[in-house]
Amino acid sequence: MIDYPWLSVCGFGAHIKSTQKKLIIQKKNSVEEYPLDGVKNFLIVGGHTISTITILKLIKNGAFVSFFEADGTHVGTLRPFNDRNEIDIHEIQKIIPRQRYAIALAQGSIKSRMFAIGRVEEKSNIRLFYEGELDFLCKAQEELAFLIKLDEIRRLHRLTSDMYYEIMSRHLPVELGFKRRTLQPQSDPVNAMLSFGYAMLFGNCCVSIIGARLNPDIGLIHDGKGSLVYDLIDPLKSEMIDPIVFSIARDSLISGEFDITSDRCILSDELIRKMIDLFQISINNKKIDEQVLNFCGSLRNNREFRVLY
Repeated sequence: MIDYPWLSVCGFGAHIKSTQKKLIIQKKNSVEEYPLDGVKNFLIVGGHTISTITILKLIKNGAFVSFFEADGTHVGTLRPFNDRNEIDIHEIQKIIPRQRYAIALAQGSIKSRMFAIGRVEEKSNIRLFYEGELDFLCKAQEELAFLIKLDEIRRLHRLTSDMYYEIMSRHLPVELGFKRRTLQPQSDPVNAMLSFGYAMLFGNCCVSIIGARLNPDIGLIHDGKGSLVYDLIDPLKSEMIDPIVFSIARDSLISGEFDITSDRCILSDELIRKMIDLFQISINNKKIDEQVLNFCGSLRNNREFRVLY
């Protein structure tokens, strides 16, 4: 049986079929079988073949069938007629006290980034913090608990995030031109690599959020399209993406792997392939699933939201 209330098939080339009682996923060298009545959310990511009879069986058994591009972009969902579970959870998302969840996420992001800075300091035997910066981040984490307005939480979250990138930039070659995160289009290779990695993380988390039947556009700290995805991946970036990017930038990046034009930095195909291989290892889908389930469980059961970082 599956560990989570959704089952996903990713990549390309799988053949998805069924018997009366089993869902069968046939890949190149493997065959996986699952009880049809145990699959409640089936997520198809990338290009595969599936028969209409299998889709009908899944829906008749009460399953949602969602389709995604290979990068995790949600295309659409087929659902059982008159199923209200998704509508109900979306309504809960709209009325929850956003401040409480936003505070937990912002605190988790600060903790994860302080740990990330500490790991670099320990590994490289250098001092990245300037005087007072560590104390400021610790106090900001404590201060968040007493903030009431979302704008105040967002302001402090933005400030501490900017500080993190500026601190980490001190361990990178100056000639790369990275000082902090910038808006797209990116003008330096470090920001371009970070954006690529965050896009991969976004896609993986979006799949889990749809699997949990949450609305990805009803955020907590962020607003707008994909706002909940941005919220839930924020504490995970410094573990799953940043170490790869900063390591490449510091140790192996060469001028031939990127091109800076008048308005943007373009990464080479070879560098992108290299990052994809590394991110596929560093992005922990089980931890992403758990992050999503923690949030979903908090909504449904009115319990404390435990943020992973």
